[in-house]
Amino acid sequence: MLLGSGELGREFVISAKRLGAWVVACDSYEGAPAMQMADAFEIFSMLDGEALRAAVEKHRPDFVVPEVEAIRTEMLAELECEGHCIVPSARAAQMTMNRDAIRSLAAGQLGLRTSRYRFAESLEEVRAAAEHTGLPCVVKPVMSSSGKGQSTVRSKDELDAAWHYAVDNMRGDQARVIVEEFIDFDYEITLLTVRTREGILFCPPIGHRQERGDYQESWQPAPMSAAVLAKAREMATQVVDDLGGYGLFGVEFFIAGEEAIFSELSPRPHDTGMVTLVSQDLSEFDLHARAILGLPIPEIALRGSGASAVILADREAESFAYEGLAEALAAGDRVDVRIFGKPVTRKNRRMGVALAAAESTDEARAIAARAAGAVSITYRS
Repeated sequence: MLLGSGELGREFVISAKRLGAWVVACDSYEGAPAMQMADAFEIFSMLDGEALRAAVEKHRPDFVVPEVEAIRTEMLAELECEGHCIVPSARAAQMTMNRDAIRSLAAGQLGLRTSRYRFAESLEEVRAAAEHTGLPCVVKPVMSSSGKGQSTVRSKDELDAAWHYAVDNMRGDQARVIVEEFIDFDYEITLLTVRTREGILFCPPIGHRQERGDYQESWQPAPMSAAVLAKAREMATQVVDDLGGYGLFGVEFFIAGEEAIFSELSPRPHDTGMVTLVSQDLSEFDLHARAILGLPIPEIALRGSGASAVILADREAESFAYEGLAEALAAGDRVDVRIFGKPVTRKNRRMGVALAAAESTDEARAIAARAAGAVSITYRS
């Protein structure tokens, strides 16, 4: 049973069904991307604990697989205590669905290098937190996804707007934000970390670029020194071993010089990891499915350099179509386009992704960007 049925869930369903799984996809609206691929579906808010329990008791799944952040994690803990398998574990879901818990684990308990930070539940507390972190700082909800509600504050006058923007765009029902030091990093990476019954495996690091706190393009492998990569792997191992369970974790780091700084973690496939659909022999979705099911995973191998670039909507609409797919697919010799099948558009909503493989990441990025730019969304209302 998949809890959340977006584009990442869609690709996971495809990978799981190739291995013979029977999948129930759940989300708050009908026709979500993963529902279109699944064997059955349920429609309810993931924050409705009783509806969540009812769905699990109805289908009795072997595995309950969260795909979104905003879930009534207390109910997951109850279900796990009753014998249901939560992926990777109810504790992992509880710790990572909120930025305060995972940050407290990483910095407070494990002693990992993170940015300076404080949590705040009011504008007054935000102002006090900014005094602690210094300016510029970043303000974001403790529960959100894809950069929603995140803003960079460069003066005290911007704190009021940042607080309200975070609260207006948070997931869940808790008005709580994290205020953290702005890291002047050289680049940032996602280190896909696979925890299996035989041990931990790593995908080659993925570089990515964000706008408005949301990923716009990613590439693999991200060039970095062996020493810094070793530090990132060590920290990722500490966190995922503490969280436990089996599956793929997306662990994010800022890289500043020869220092790796822990940023965030998702206990599921990561949006920047869409690039693995073209760059690896097993995609992040294949790896997640195999780790969950306890199936063998060979050494993770790159097919070559790859890149992804998102296809965005620019307005809200319920009736629309895609144009330019032929031009996009002709942008390079090894190009693919994935349209997610979302039933409505919103401004800056990801509707698809262009994927490209090439001899170098720079070349792959250029081709992927060209392919994504060739796809346009035409609106009928």
